[in-house]
Amino acid sequence: MPNFALASFTPQRILVCQLRQLGDVLLTTPSLRLLAQRYPGAAIHFLTEAKCAPLLAHNPHLAQVWTITRHLGPDLNLWLRLARTGFDLVVDFQQLPRCRLATLLSRASVRLSYPPPWYNRLLYTHTHPPRAGAYAAAFKAGILEALGITWQGERPEIFLTADEQAAAQDWLSAHDLTPGGFWTIDPTHRRPARRWPHWAELITRLGHHQADFRGLLLYGPGEAAEVRALAAACPPGSVIVPEPMLSLREMAAVMAQAKGHLGHCSFPRHLAVALGVPSLTVRGATSGGWRYPHDAHQDVALHLPCQPCNANTCPQGHTRCLTDLTAAYVASAALAWMERIAPQHPPCR
Repeated sequence: MPNFALASFTPQRILVCQLRQLGDVLLTTPSLRLLAQRYPGAAIHFLTEAKCAPLLAHNPHLAQVWTITRHLGPDLNLWLRLARTGFDLVVDFQQLPRCRLATLLSRASVRLSYPPPWYNRLLYTHTHPPRAGAYAAAFKAGILEALGITWQGERPEIFLTADEQAAAQDWLSAHDLTPGGFWTIDPTHRRPARRWPHWAELITRLGHHQADFRGLLLYGPGEAAEVRALAAACPPGSVIVPEPMLSLREMAAVMAQAKGHLGHCSFPRHLAVALGVPSLTVRGATSGGWRYPHDAHQDVALHLPCQPCNANTCPQGHTRCLTDLTAAYVASAALAWMERIAPQHPPCR
């Protein structure tokens, strides 16, 4: 199908492929809204891994979410059903092997992705480069420009139910927290080049400046011991460790009531944007392209000549971008940010 035919192309069923990670799936949601606006009569389906599916629950732009594992065998019936569904358009944001399999099985007349390696070129009928240098969600949505769709500032989205919001209110009350009276903090990261080591000192400094400072420590599977150790190093009563660990949607519902979010460049920062909660990110190896372009969302970085390297471990054998980024420096930036967002909080909801 030649490129010019896309101007009159009207798909009835669309399959969007983004298997992982949590943040990347959330950053795909603006594209779902854009596709729904461009093709209001189309049924949009989403292919992802099971761990990411809760982020898409209750999304009004989706007709169905297909969840798969990392092994083809257990999902055989799913792949057969997907092949029989009859998609007109596939948008593959990732080009992982299972995304390519879904694209192939779909037999869609339009199979769109970013320019692939030479050995995958025959799999896609149309390609378009992401938007270079843009915010991550805009970068992804750049592929849709082949369809005449342009990102216009749309934020990531997560849709909470009234029951989830009520349960979050009960949870906060049980932990002596009030809406707008606490900060969520994401102090963990599995990548050494993105894990800042000075959280306890930062929390202590913030408490010295704000007598009522309360932090809610967020964490994922296998990280409970790490956050308990951090809590033990903080002033008594300054932080709370959720026990048991909050699920993804529980975390979202509780974070929606926070005054703001502080953390690493990881999933919770994108969740904060989706919820309209101001965020401050301590940045090491990653670039500023992950920051949503709004004054309520800020980064703190040393801006060393080697930043950003976007590596998981430092190529030079050190993590000075993090170890040399002192708690005093971050606290100064955090207090200025807190003062700026306070008069009009919540400024971006």
